[in-house]
Amino acid sequence: MNLPERKGFLPLQNEKLRNVAIIAHVDHGKTTLVDQMLKQGGVYRENQAVVDRVMDSGDLERERGITILAKNTAVHYKGYKINIVDTPGHADFSGEVERILKMVDGVLLLVDAAEGPMPQTRFVLQKALELGHKVIVVVNKIDRPDARIHEVMDEVLELLLDLDATPEQLDSPMLFCSGRNGTASYSPDEPGTDLKPLFDTILNYIPAPEADVDQPFQMLVSSIDYNEFVGRIAIGRIERGTIHANQEIAVCNYHDPDAAPRKAKAVSMYQFEGLQRVPVQEATAGNIIAMSGIGDVTIGDTICAAGAVEPCLLY
Repeated sequence: MNLPERKGFLPLQNEKLRNVAIIAHVDHGKTTLVDQMLKQGGVYRENQAVVDRVMDSGDLERERGITILAKNTAVHYKGYKINIVDTPGHADFSGEVERILKMVDGVLLLVDAAEGPMPQTRFVLQKALELGHKVIVVVNKIDRPDARIHEVMDEVLELLLDLDATPEQLDSPMLFCSGRNGTASYSPDEPGTDLKPLFDTILNYIPAPEADVDQPFQMLVSSIDYNEFVGRIAIGRIERGTIHANQEIAVCNYHDPDAAPRKAKAVSMYQFEGLQRVPVQEATAGNIIAMSGIGDVTIGDTICAAGAVEPCLLY
């Protein structure tokens, strides 16, 4: 596979990495598609029982059938690691979408083949375009009996024009999927057999994360998880540098930038592999990681190397 060359291409460990978010209006099929990506990405063992909508882990999410908090997962394909963030599609959680978009380098924009672009589609797409993200348009649920694929294609292009997309963004690749069946194709008139076209397009079109591994460590906290055993867990993308387990770090308070940085230690670090958080001893720039051991960490905080305190100014 010939991947695009880019100026200032980053160290080898980043070439094999892609960070993408899945964005859409509520109920356009994000979580179901992620389920299929996990299955075809080899996350599940053979004969393992699989729960539908596995990314909706909260009781309220399962009850309401919507995603409320962003979820992180990762699959491996052709030697590449693809970090996937499944984001909320409901307008009530739009702030969560904005934060997550700053962790990724491109998005999969899912649009229902019958409903077409909806109000939340417009909101999430506008945020992605403003950040300059590469966009892969996925017309989903093409197996619906009331699907109107060609009209929806035109509506997506009209929306891109209305949002002042760049010429490159107007030329975004478009795929045609059935999340329920786990298929994707390059043409609306040719049925797919699996999700390989989607995986291949991600590798070819979404750039590797840009980051400098030689600079002091810095990470912006984009979301928070909680575990009753370890407490608060900070999740974010490493902007630069390398972090080692038990390294001394400093935490800059986003809500009180004049406050002195708090000293802390990277007690435990994890990367996402499938549905699991896997402990790691070190992680480099460009990777999305989870970190425990910082009791009062909050969204927007910057975690830095102890001797190089410099808050991220991304919010």
